[in-house]
Amino acid sequence: MATTKEYRDFIIEQLNILDNITCRSMMGEYLLYYNGLLFGGIYDDRLLVKIVDNNKKYDMQEVIPYTNAKPMYFVEDVDSQDLLKDIVLDTCDGLNKKQE
Repeated sequence: MATTKEYRDFIIEQLNILDNITCRSMMGEYLLYYNGLLFGGIYDDRLLVKIVDNNKKYDMQEVIPYTNAKPMYFVEDVDSQDLLKDIVLDTCDGLNKKQE
């Protein structure tokens, strides 16, 4: 099942609390970037973020976005912009630390 454009638009609107969020289409799903850094995506109408030490504190469920993919965290509470902002910033901070 591909992600609907309505759900994509809703997630992008929720993430507009952050500057420099971009979204790229990929085979019916969407990759999400913050300041050019890939931090997650929208898969089957679910917001998923990469797993890093910094975002483990949110106690999110691990899910597989598609066959043969690495597990990602499922962001269930997409209604809270403040929570989404914190999750994205912590995820990106953790991804930047991995690159160092």
